[in-house]
Amino acid sequence: MNYNSTTELISQAVGGWLTGALASALINGLLILLVQRLPLLTKAGWFHAWCLGTLLAASIGWRGWWAVVLYLALGSAVTKLGFAKKESLGIAEARGGRRGPENVWGSAATGALLALATLLPGAPKQLLLSGFIASFAAKLGDTFGSEIGKRWGRSTVSLSQWKPVPPGTDGAVSLEGTLASLAGSLLFSAVGWALKLIPAGQIPLITAVAFFACLIESLIGAELQPRVSWLSNEAVNGLLTVIAAGLAMVLLH
Repeated sequence: MNYNSTTELISQAVGGWLTGALASALINGLLILLVQRLPLLTKAGWFHAWCLGTLLAASIGWRGWWAVVLYLALGSAVTKLGFAKKESLGIAEARGGRRGPENVWGSAATGALLALATLLPGAPKQLLLSGFIASFAAKLGDTFGSEIGKRWGRSTVSLSQWKPVPPGTDGAVSLEGTLASLAGSLLFSAVGWALKLIPAGQIPLITAVAFFACLIESLIGAELQPRVSWLSNEAVNGLLTVIAAGLAMVLLH
């Protein structure tokens, strides 16, 4: 293949992606106008969700877009469970549970990069999609564990020191929260299969990897976060998704 032919193919690919991105941006914009009054995201959060949705639909298609919409719906629903009680204890999510831009990208930056990577010539698309699902499975597992553990966890302990700590403490776990974390990881792995983003045979591995990443995230929150000034909750969430996606892709490869 000569230089001119290669350049023409690249131009056609870029042009096709831009056309898809424009259509995606318009559709996502209309959908967000319809649902922006729902108490899920802040105003800035909705704008960043529009950017994320546009990117996903233009790179891995509407099935990937639906996966993240379901992630947002499930995560927001579990956050609202027992919210009044968590608020009275001072351990509820800020802003009434609404997520902002930092939450959007703390959860989705890894998945967004993997989605963009599927556009590269010769990219292992199925492997990248498996990493994509694993990243969100881990984050949903983390949200399930945190929100249910804070409200219904009867005995909360530090995972690193194995001593009782107050509910809501960074790195703290409870039996109820741990089981909820496993359930959240399994649920999103099943979502990935239902949307035909991963084969059914990958559900056990992705669930296990996502759950393991949640445990590692608890250790990071307990041991590293208090000692590293730049390690915010969103940065820890980003590490969680990187660990889950990386482990899933390594093991599946």
